[in-house]
Amino acid sequence: MLYLVLKAVHIVAVVAFLGNITVGVFWKLFADRTGDAKIMAFAMDGIIKADRVFTIPGVVTIVVAGVATALVGHYSILGTGWILWGLGLFIVSGIAFGPLAQTQRAILAVAQTGMQTGEQRAEYEALSKKWNVYGNVALILPFIALIVMVLKPDLPAFGH
Repeated sequence: MLYLVLKAVHIVAVVAFLGNITVGVFWKLFADRTGDAKIMAFAMDGIIKADRVFTIPGVVTIVVAGVATALVGHYSILGTGWILWGLGLFIVSGIAFGPLAQTQRAILAVAQTGMQTGEQRAEYEALSKKWNVYGNVALILPFIALIVMVLKPDLPAFGH
């Protein structure tokens, strides 16, 4: 029973995490299409706040519940290919989140300044391109990790 409870917690955390990062991409896209710096700043501020409420706690819950589920289920984390690869993809996604978070703060600052001066469009667009690169990595890799975890393909692992 403990295994199933941990697995359920892990899955709920994955759903909340993936939902939040996916919706953030759409909010930024819709805000950028308006061309209104005030709306763009508001959307980015919301994305940053949502990351604090959903993304970061989601990451912690995913990892803790996932590792606990594996241990309770007697799965070797390094010796089970689908767990190892899923975790690896998730870690690389997390590495991309560092520069993504920095870029988000810079975008917010530029958009807020743009409300006052209106001269920040080129800088905002350059930061947005950077955000798109890191954001795609941070978005796509967890989805691939989800697919790996669900399908459980026979992937190489340590000791096998």
